[in-house]
Amino acid sequence: MKKIFNIQQAAYGALILLTVATTGCTKYLDINNDPNRPTEAPINGLLAATTQNTGLNVFRVANAGPNYYVQYFASPNASSPTDIYDRVDYSGLWRSLYDNMTDLYDLQELATRSNSTAHLGMAKVMMAINLSMTINLWGNVPYSEAFKGDNLRPKFDDAQQLHTTCINLLDEGIAELRKTPTVAVTPAADFMHGATAASTTVWNSTNRIWWIRTAFAIKARLLNQLSKTSGYSAAAVLSAVDSAYTNNAMESRVTIFTLRNPWATVARNQASLVLDGWLSTQFITNTMMANTPNQDPRLPRITNLTRFGDYRGTRNGAGRVGTGTTNDECYLVLAGYYSGDASPLFVATYEEVEFIEAEAALRAGDRTRAYNAYLAGIRANMDKIGVAAAARDAYIARPTIGVGSASLQLSDIFREKYIAMFLSPVTFDDARRFNYAYTGFQLPLNAILTSPIRRLDYPSSEQQRNGGNTPAVGALTDRLWWDR
Repeated sequence: MKKIFNIQQAAYGALILLTVATTGCTKYLDINNDPNRPTEAPINGLLAATTQNTGLNVFRVANAGPNYYVQYFASPNASSPTDIYDRVDYSGLWRSLYDNMTDLYDLQELATRSNSTAHLGMAKVMMAINLSMTINLWGNVPYSEAFKGDNLRPKFDDAQQLHTTCINLLDEGIAELRKTPTVAVTPAADFMHGATAASTTVWNSTNRIWWIRTAFAIKARLLNQLSKTSGYSAAAVLSAVDSAYTNNAMESRVTIFTLRNPWATVARNQASLVLDGWLSTQFITNTMMANTPNQDPRLPRITNLTRFGDYRGTRNGAGRVGTGTTNDECYLVLAGYYSGDASPLFVATYEEVEFIEAEAALRAGDRTRAYNAYLAGIRANMDKIGVAAAARDAYIARPTIGVGSASLQLSDIFREKYIAMFLSPVTFDDARRFNYAYTGFQLPLNAILTSPIRRLDYPSSEQQRNGGNTPAVGALTDRLWWDR
């Protein structure tokens, strides 16, 4: 195995041992420069690391806290900090995001020197994805001075400006990806589209087109996130949607893992009696209508029946009812669509694009387009996870679902998007835009805050290392700039 030593010390990308099985590239933290070994990772090795870690960071963000905040999950332990909105130290999550953004910065630099338009385009798109997740959790964060390694205490850039930076990165990435590649891309190094678009032996125009569509999907997401601001433009959102995905096959997903899908690890934890991945009453009962004639047909594709032969969630903040080992409540299981060993890990999806289109079209007054997109989002998600066509169509035919274009409301779109985006960190952004107005949503039992959480506290690692620049957080109910 070839060992690559990288001595660049960036404050926000502290180097960690990273093994990418498909490239044979290993990165070590080492302060000594061995003159007999290269100090620069091969470009396809960096691509492999960053594409896989972009997918893993989607999981890490969702699983760290947002899944509990939007009440997909509930802790099996009473008054768990993630359930009751206590301040949690997310130093590990911060490091994971900045480690990958540091590698993406290096990938951009190497791609520029190598004149590789494809690698540069992909790096810019992934930087926008990782940076947008970071600012949507914390607000102002380091960026402009964060990756060069010559400043261990960089400034925190304005989050609103960084949101614009993300849009610009996407536009720049699209422009690079539209060029004919000058350096070959190893398909196995592209974890996001290399194994799904066209041939797995040749990275070709199909891969590039799907990367471009992913960039437009993320752009539509970020533009739609501005729905509470004066800068919102439904026309701009719809323009991005028009160039994004048109079916499930195109979407960005990671399907190759060192061991297994990380959601399967959550399910295996539970199966091994390490309590994990418990589903909230809000999701099971209030949203999926478990154990009623209107039960959502997707529920059996997500979780287990309890020992009582029904579906039961856990009230956030209350903790488990049973022992945790006797199957009294619902949780992620290996048989679930999202949580099997080989299940895909989604970065951006076709159903998300359809629900974005539905929301933007409704805000623009085009009810026909909004309703068609709303139904398309439901169908896309149900088809993907394996709901039978008859059950899918019966669900859509329900008066509360198939409401008709004249009666469609934002609440319908947000409800169905909440279900279809199960386990996605995007739902935390949506919940704040929607002011947590989901049917039946209530504060966790013993909640510390008097209203739902709106942001994270800065991690202790950052406060200790860069305390002079780290902004003070008054309350976790303080709204970020796009949430006011």
